[in-house]
Amino acid sequence: MNTHRLSSLAVSLGLVLGICSACTPDHVVHSVAGNDASTSSARAAKPASVEALATFGGGCFWCMESPFEQLPGVSAVISGYTDGDVENPTYEQVCTGTTGHTEAVQVHYDPARVSYDDLLEVYWRQVVPTDPDGQYVDRGSQYRTGIFYHTEAQRIAAEASKQKLAASGRYDAPLVTPVDPASTFYAAEDYHQDFYKKSPERYKNYSRNSGRDQYLDAVWGDDRSYVPTVSDWAAVAWVRPTDEELRKLLSPLQYEVTQEEGTERPFRNPYWDEKREGIYVDVVSGQPLFSSADKFKSGTGWPSFIRPLSEDNISLHSDFSLGGLRSEVRSALADSHLGHVFDDGPEPTGLRYCMNSAALRFVPLADLEAEGLVKYVGTFEL
Repeated sequence: MNTHRLSSLAVSLGLVLGICSACTPDHVVHSVAGNDASTSSARAAKPASVEALATFGGGCFWCMESPFEQLPGVSAVISGYTDGDVENPTYEQVCTGTTGHTEAVQVHYDPARVSYDDLLEVYWRQVVPTDPDGQYVDRGSQYRTGIFYHTEAQRIAAEASKQKLAASGRYDAPLVTPVDPASTFYAAEDYHQDFYKKSPERYKNYSRNSGRDQYLDAVWGDDRSYVPTVSDWAAVAWVRPTDEELRKLLSPLQYEVTQEEGTERPFRNPYWDEKREGIYVDVVSGQPLFSSADKFKSGTGWPSFIRPLSEDNISLHSDFSLGGLRSEVRSALADSHLGHVFDDGPEPTGLRYCMNSAALRFVPLADLEAEGLVKYVGTFEL
């Protein structure tokens, strides 16, 4: 079964069963699931290396390849057709507008080097998201815009990004770009792949005469060129300490929670009622995970958030340790156990990331710059 769908199912079933790692009855103290061999084998193993997919429709795919291929962490950008009704369509078929397909690009990327949020920022800078009938001089449904998500995390990120752009006031008309589940993607014919490299003059003439460059310059101005600005935790060559070193670096409770899937007491942990502004990082690696701007009072006695800072900084795993299916949350870099996620949170995400304080370290807003987290200062209202 697709692990992302399984994780999404785990969220739903966890809610139905009313089970939570960081939401267990008060008398269940420091439950160490990792000491049970059957429990350890039940949790899906985190892959050593993951290449993710992102799919975007933005009009003529010739012009959609170059912006993504220039990003670090992107290994390939494939032009093709998606969201249609005909198997293995040809370019000529799609051009008729009768197959239901959208010209799209499928981006192969390493989440450890470039985030899906960054891909979305690049995407918006290529399209007219207010146009439902095509893009620039290319008219017809085959040239419509669209974000086709492969995981629930991508859907949430795409919806949030779209909502943020709509609220920015950059456009006078409503954003009509749909956020839909990814469907079968067919690679386009070879001569379409890397067209901007194979036929640079023809590509430049097309891009200029289509009105694309003029429109994007007018709408985005100096912001048109987007470069990921992370002091990139994703790209950090982090070396995991040995078990002996971890036992020295962490308190017994921190070790039990992060390394043995334990659970701390509710209402008896440092961050459940923390109200200061700041960023919560992985206590093991220091990787940024959650923001106080996304924290809410859940009443569970554990720190709860509606979303992570970046979906690429966490990983979700199926957890059967308490007899039911839950969705475990782990940090992407150090693979620390953090807690679980449920779908009973407030809007706009409807999610509740129920975390253990022992897995986190809080960095107050005033200390973000000193700790190399200056990127996040702008996310708070000052």
